[in-house]
Amino acid sequence: MTIRTRKFYDFSIHTAPECEGSPQAMAETASGYGYAGIAITNHTPHQPQKPEMTDHPKIAVYSGIEIVAKNPHHLMQMIRKHRAKVRVLSVHGGNEKINRAAVESRAVDILSHPDERLNHVLMRFASENRVAIEFNLDSIIRMRGRARVIALTNFRHNLKLARKYGAPMILASNAQSIYDLRAPAEMIALGTIFGMTEDEAIAALSTVPEEIIRRGSENWIMEGVWVVTED
Repeated sequence: MTIRTRKFYDFSIHTAPECEGSPQAMAETASGYGYAGIAITNHTPHQPQKPEMTDHPKIAVYSGIEIVAKNPHHLMQMIRKHRAKVRVLSVHGGNEKINRAAVESRAVDILSHPDERLNHVLMRFASENRVAIEFNLDSIIRMRGRARVIALTNFRHNLKLARKYGAPMILASNAQSIYDLRAPAEMIALGTIFGMTEDEAIAALSTVPEEIIRRGSENWIMEGVWVVTED
């Protein structure tokens, strides 16, 4: 697996109305960096009025959402409300109850911002349900001092468990403006800071996002099983 032979995706992009940048500006910049696709995953309740751009000539722009929930029951309500409307569904983690509810659901694509060291039980659920564990590189870029050390320590711990249980991993920028976007090669280099191999980092920007998009296809039944139609 090499950089030259892969298509890359960033599935943590925030735009208007949550942030000032437009989906079009993000798409143009990401395309210039060499991405094949991005997902607009604004936090609830800041979803764009137009859920998906389908007419961009250079890059795929997928509809997405990052659900912020008060508790597991609220999370399940939000998943039922939004799952059919988006191609990429992320859950904003941060405590064990939300993290566990997210990785226990096959309707969730990505656990974003776990903000803690995940345990063996949660990582096993993530592997079984194909919920990608996000490594948000914004934490490395923006944080300083003790906060950055803690983030890197948590990343290394979660990376070790993800390897052990075969849980999918995804790298993301958490970009809130065009200036937060990073080229794939830079994202891969940042991934190696907390111990990812180059192949793991490449897969986290290519293979794993592609699996998420396949699951969103109407022809997808389960991993390895598709409905094949004749033209």
